[in-house]
Amino acid sequence: MIDKIRFGPSGNQKLFYEQGHKHSIEAPMWLHSMGLDAYEFSFGRGFTIKEDTARKIGEEAKKYDVLISCHAPYYINLANPDPLMIEKSFGYFTRGLTLLECFGGRDYVVHIGSCGKLSREEAISNIKTNLKNLLVILKNGDFLKNGKRLCIETMGKPQQIGTYEEIIDLCTMDECLVPTFDFGHINALTGGTLKTYDDYKKILDLAVEKLGERAKSCHIHFSKIEYGDKGEIRHLNYDDTVYGPDFAPLAKALKDLNFTPTVICESKDNMATDSLIMKGIYESV
Repeated sequence: MIDKIRFGPSGNQKLFYEQGHKHSIEAPMWLHSMGLDAYEFSFGRGFTIKEDTARKIGEEAKKYDVLISCHAPYYINLANPDPLMIEKSFGYFTRGLTLLECFGGRDYVVHIGSCGKLSREEAISNIKTNLKNLLVILKNGDFLKNGKRLCIETMGKPQQIGTYEEIIDLCTMDECLVPTFDFGHINALTGGTLKTYDDYKKILDLAVEKLGERAKSCHIHFSKIEYGDKGEIRHLNYDDTVYGPDFAPLAKALKDLNFTPTVICESKDNMATDSLIMKGIYESV
């Protein structure tokens, strides 16, 4: 079942290995034993996993009801004006979605692009053109079968394309596009503005207004993030008391609005145990 809220980590935290586990094949069983049911596998720095291994992890995930998502390589940039670089980016989608199918997963999380030397308007225009062409390739090649979704992520630095308004607007282009709301990024980019229930609710309300019901099964990244004048600096653990954001008001907003997202914890070190903390907060609302 995927029509329920799910919680889990991005990757394996140190505790996983300290308890004697050696390979991500064991992650679904470990997460299930903790009471978690989601897991994000990152291709951020490239594709290092073999398809057979991804299938084995996927079999374990199905056995233990853990929904796997994958994060695309960080070097995708659909704003790039160089056609050869766009072709490479397209390849990162087709390869990543092939592996996501091996995992039995649904969501492919993407950093969509950055401005570079372009104006923001030029960068967004390039992204829309290239995203439109990409979707034709993905649909014709059956890369989006079994309900696959491209989950475009909000970003934490000013030069990156990824305010929540920009991401929601991009997702209006096709039904297979869904936001990844990284609330740590949003908070860092805006200098710590996510504090209250209403701060979160206005983002979720806008998503529903523009995208309808599919917004309610959005993808979410959550962690506390240190930030400065230029936005995001580094991820922190949930016990940090200096920087935000706090999960409790978001948990209430998700419940009140009947959202059923996958919530992936991206804490610096304690991804799984912090995910369990967030699940507990949600259940206590």
